[in-house]
Amino acid sequence: MTQDSSRDLVLTRLIDASPEALYRCWTEPALITQWFAPKPWSTPRASVDLRPGGRSEIVMADENGTEFPNPGQYLEVIPNKKLVFTDAYVGDWQPSSKPFFTCVLTFEEESGKTRYTATARHWTVEDKQAHEKMGFHEGWGLCATQMEALAKTL
Repeated sequence: MTQDSSRDLVLTRLIDASPEALYRCWTEPALITQWFAPKPWSTPRASVDLRPGGRSEIVMADENGTEFPNPGQYLEVIPNKKLVFTDAYVGDWQPSSKPFFTCVLTFEEESGKTRYTATARHWTVEDKQAHEKMGFHEGWGLCATQMEALAKTL
């Protein structure tokens, strides 16, 4: 995938867990709820229809319990290797009201660990800048650390 620095935000980490464990963390609702939101936020619910065109919804909640649903749709599913999803659709190719980004996740074995790369490809330069200001690097970095801790237990 060719990177577009004007619209892409990228997080890459070498994680001490297998690609299979990280893939499970991203695709099993019971695991998603344990790591997805940067603490002190939480993830009260997650649902997954893991197939191209399938819906996903991950609900995050702030410290006061205010919920923020994140509906989306899977575009590509390659078990233990790659996931691509977007908020441009909300499942079965139904358009969302405001597309913001498409996420490409890759899980590559590297020396007994996993090279984890999350690319957030935004529809506009302004959306990328807004996501950066929301704390993309800090938030996604903290979540990657939380996911690694969970993946090590699997």
